Formats: sequence, C-alpha cells, structure tokens
Amino acid sequence: MSVAFTKESDHEAEAANLPDRPISPHANLVTPEGLAALDTALAQARAAYSAAQAGGEVQADRTAMARATRDLRYYSARRGSAQLVEPATDNDTLQFGQTVSFEREDGRRQSFRIVGEDEADPAKGSVSYVSPLAKALLGKCVGDEALVAGAEVEIVAIIQA
Repeated sequence: MSVAFTKESDHEAEAANLPDRPISPHANLVTPEGLAALDTALAQARAAYSAAQAGGEVQADRTAMARATRDLRYYSARRGSAQLVEPATDNDTLQFGQTVSFEREDGRRQSFRIVGEDEADPAKGSVSYVSPLAKALLGKCVGDEALVAGAEVEIVAIIQA
C-alpha cells in the first residue's frame, strides 16, 4: 500500500475526531433573544446531524458527521443549562440584559449591552457578563465611575433593551 493512501486515511480519521467545543464554567445566563438564538442553533445542529446520517455523508465525509455531532452536543448542553434572565425593570443600576453608555477620559462615548457568553459580540455592541468590562460596570448607576482597561470611565446612560 502506498504511503500516500495511509496519510490521507490518517488525516481523515484525525479530522473526524474533532475536539468538543469548550463549555464555560460560568452560569449560562441568557436574555430572551439569547435563548431564542440557542433554540435556533440547536435546531440547526439537529438538522445537520439528521442530514449527515440520511445523506450517507457518514461514509463519504466523516468530518461532516463529526462536526454535526460536536455541534449537537454543544448546543444541547448549552440549551440544557440556559438560565433565562427576564429584562430588568429598574434602570437605576446596570443589570444583565441592559445597555450601558459610558464616557472615557478622552471624551469618547461607547455603548455595550451586557448579555450571556453565547450571544456576546463586541463588534455588534454586546459583551459577556463575565467580561472585565461588564464586571467593572454591573451594579453601577448613571454618574458612577469605574476603572475599565486601566482608565476611568463615567456611566452616562443605562438603557433597557
């Protein structure tokens, strides 16, 4: 047997044994939108798994089945551990699910919504509640100052999402 065939086969076997996606040790807090996104992702993972089984992809493309299985395990675990946090009714202190606007020492203003880990996307204006930014600001009120990335910021608004 050619060495080339052995390496290709070994490479396929390695690709099919994908490591599990890491699951955070923190509580899986979610907003109503985050819970809906988890439900959608779980449904997509189930569909991908079913398609991989039904389409015969198990033999033709073991990596597709491995990916589908890994994603199904991950989203099943995340959905199972999800703890829905209802929107806060108090806008006086920053809480999970709310948007905070703050001003930096140089005059720049930034706004971020504090959300669960799976729904955090800083580029789209949301950060995880376990991020250093959120930890520094949660529980603060408008007018309060906090240390963020080594610099003082002042909270200028708290907005219900």
